[in-house]
Amino acid sequence: MKKDILTLLDLDKKDVDMLIRRALELKKDRSQGASERPLLGKTLGLIFDKPSTRTRISFEAAMVQLGGTPIFISAKDSQMARNEPVRDTARVLSRYLDGLAIRTFSDDRIREFADYSTIPVINALTDLYHPIQVLSDVMTVVEAKGGYQDLRIVWVGDGNNVAHSWINAAAVLDLELILACPEGYQPDAAVLDRAVQKGGGKIRVVQDPAVAVRQADVLYTDVWASMGQEEQQTERVDVFSAYQVNRALVDAGAEDVIVMHCLPAHRGEEISEEVLEGERSVVWDQSENKLHMHKAVLEWLIGK
Repeated sequence: MKKDILTLLDLDKKDVDMLIRRALELKKDRSQGASERPLLGKTLGLIFDKPSTRTRISFEAAMVQLGGTPIFISAKDSQMARNEPVRDTARVLSRYLDGLAIRTFSDDRIREFADYSTIPVINALTDLYHPIQVLSDVMTVVEAKGGYQDLRIVWVGDGNNVAHSWINAAAVLDLELILACPEGYQPDAAVLDRAVQKGGGKIRVVQDPAVAVRQADVLYTDVWASMGQEEQQTERVDVFSAYQVNRALVDAGAEDVIVMHCLPAHRGEEISEEVLEGERSVVWDQSENKLHMHKAVLEWLIGK
């Protein structure tokens, strides 16, 4: 039976722990020059409706390093741009490929792909979720902190798709997660409700970032205006001006707090240059870890 990863609620704790262990093994192997090719002869389709640097390249590189072949499919250059139904495309691509990673706007669109595909479908970002990003983020926390339990993880900024996936991760892994978001920009209530029902009893949403970051072990932020919200940029800069992750905010966290950002970063907006390039930042490790987590996910889903 095929396995999809559309949100982190599709996984349980043992799945996440296994993927983190494997990703760390694969990272160590690569650093030592070791190479495994379990996906030899396998193909991964990458259907992208949105621009990408890290997600696209790390999926492509992961597939190649595991011996497989990635095939990039720009939706605007396919028959989907001429209104071919998703269900038709999904059924045809299932005959050609071994897996699909999809980066799109609507969550309904990726769910339709999953419903009609007979191959694994991976959410490579929608407006609502970014699950594999947060898997690699949790891997980075484990790498930096030795684990994820008993940590205070604080999100500062917009309650966006990455925040939603952190909420799901908190539910699956029983994490303490505090989200500091301005009024009107808090996470989706339905996402929060589902996470609480799943077991996310340690999730809190507050408005004051100074209160949220007290004794934080992990401090995470993201852009104030995500893809598709560019016309709101000026308005959002005003709303989020008190939510910049800067030296003062970092100093309010634990002495060994780490700072995370999924990139691209707008220096001087959601994060200061000093913090992004500072000693508490693990941003570059976090970005690299997308490659290793993508390898672990692909090996698990299509390597059998």
